[in-house]
Amino acid sequence: MAEVGQRSAMPGTALRRWLLKGLQRPEGLVSHPPQEETPGHQHKWWQVMCLTGVDYFSTLGYQPGIAALAAGALSPVATLLLVALTLFGALPTYRAVAEQSPHGLGSLSMLERLLPGWRGKLLVLFLLGFVATAFIVTITLSAADATAHILHNPFVPHAWASWQVPVTLVLIAALGGVFLVGFSEAISIAVVLVAVYLVLNVVVVATAVQRVLTHPEQVTNWQNTLTADYSSPIAMVAVSLYVMPKLALGLSGFETGVAVMPLIKGELTERIQGARKLLTTAALIMSVFLITSSFATTVLIPAEEFAEGGSANGRALAYLAHLYLGDWFGTAYDLSTIAILWFAGASALAGLLNIVPRYLPRYGMAPDWTRAIRPMVLVFTGIAFLITLIFDAEVEAQGGAYATGVLALILSAAVAVTLSARTQRHTRAAVFFGLITLIFAYATVANIIERPDGLVIALLFVLAIVVISLISRATRSTELRVTHIHLDDHARRFINEAGEIYLIANEPHARDAKEYIDKAREAWELHRLRTREGLLFLEVTIPDASEFAGELRITGEERHGFRILRMQSTTVANAIAALLLHLRDQTGKTPHVYFHWAAEGNPIGALLRYLIFGGGDIPPLTREVLRQAEPDPDRRPIVHVG
Repeated sequence: MAEVGQRSAMPGTALRRWLLKGLQRPEGLVSHPPQEETPGHQHKWWQVMCLTGVDYFSTLGYQPGIAALAAGALSPVATLLLVALTLFGALPTYRAVAEQSPHGLGSLSMLERLLPGWRGKLLVLFLLGFVATAFIVTITLSAADATAHILHNPFVPHAWASWQVPVTLVLIAALGGVFLVGFSEAISIAVVLVAVYLVLNVVVVATAVQRVLTHPEQVTNWQNTLTADYSSPIAMVAVSLYVMPKLALGLSGFETGVAVMPLIKGELTERIQGARKLLTTAALIMSVFLITSSFATTVLIPAEEFAEGGSANGRALAYLAHLYLGDWFGTAYDLSTIAILWFAGASALAGLLNIVPRYLPRYGMAPDWTRAIRPMVLVFTGIAFLITLIFDAEVEAQGGAYATGVLALILSAAVAVTLSARTQRHTRAAVFFGLITLIFAYATVANIIERPDGLVIALLFVLAIVVISLISRATRSTELRVTHIHLDDHARRFINEAGEIYLIANEPHARDAKEYIDKAREAWELHRLRTREGLLFLEVTIPDASEFAGELRITGEERHGFRILRMQSTTVANAIAALLLHLRDQTGKTPHVYFHWAAEGNPIGALLRYLIFGGGDIPPLTREVLRQAEPDPDRRPIVHVG
């Protein structure tokens, strides 16, 4: 096996070198979803849960307030339905994802496998828009809520009250700055942050529940409000179902939970078991906090304090901490909340930096520099700035966009496990996950109808991704898109026994004697090549033109008295060029390849056939790939067209 030569690192200014530090530039990319390499440092599942928890548990900073604004006095009932959807919908879905995508690639990778070809890739591109929405808004929403905790703290000057946007932008800029400098050892920080945050929340929620129990009149007042507003329990459940999509922020963290699977210590089966424990434990902890915090904040906090400008807006539990435990404890709670919210943004940014290189460059649908961390940090930070300015750094205003991204991700996971169960003919599982898919489809559509801003942002991301993808795929189409080349024993013998290397390109059809005799006659008529000169027929088939790059495996075959080299590739021209260069390097001879002109037609059509189906006008494309890969004409394999 030989590896196609790698280009040297991109030259340029000191700034350019700094931005592209760590960028690896292989000639090709693997053609299938990569199997994750085992990280150098692995941890126990409960430690990795804390890395998921900075995203998942941090929503306690704003979830109770958003639930109160969305459902009012009905917030605890709606939260109960959300918890039921968490434990009996999202949790079993992602436990199945953990088993079927154990290398941390998640539901997008499952859909890519289940829908091969362009269908799967276009779906992944579409879903990446919602992934970007979920992660970007995680950054902006978390920073905005951290800002709310800062500005509403009693020790902060009141003159800062109108600085919501500037402070949020500073937090986002600091986040980007940390990633530009270098961000490592996230697990240890996450464990400390989550442990402190959960302990403080236990104190706050326990104090609030005790307050409720010792003041039953407040519970009575809440019950009277419910009975006055809703005629029956059925009406309460119906309205709760209606508003539940607005509470979907409490479902965040599941996709992150499967993404961090490679960090769990152990062999593959142990990592799957660990991931399931991680997902189950995190869901149970969060469910308890969601129910108790929603009940306590709804009963104890006046409704007007949840509204914009109110003291509990975006910080309901912090409001109770200051009210019942004093400003010093409340400030400690604020600091813990600010830290975990900021780190949740770091987790989201790390997720984005992890997802983009897994898909877009592998598809040939992103510029090569997108596999470098620092340029992407600048891009995502700039987008986060823009989103913050659009929503004026308001926590509740961004809730719809965040919920859209979260629900779309969970919906895609539910679809993936449903299709997988159906493919494996597990009827009961397919029906069960199909019902979960319908529920999340309802929640997603209802949320989009109620608050379409999330869909608008996602579609803008989708549009940007598609446009960049098409431009990149076109501009990178003449790259040498092969990682490794392997010749079997027959192919190697054919090459070694040939005097000069004359390859006759043949598009295989019937592969009968007549086809090869006609091709040999054509070689004589167009190029004056005789069969006794050791001609080798070269045949390329394209199993999946949507792939951008991959390995070449050349097999030798004798058929009807002719020697044939056969290979499969994502594109004909690039594969032939890569083989010619490989043969030149291995034999020291200059290979020749012979074509006949393709049928006349629209050149735009030929270009589209090349980009989409891997064919097109192959002779000039082969020469162009060779010209770009080998600038020295004296060393360049020769393309003949007759």
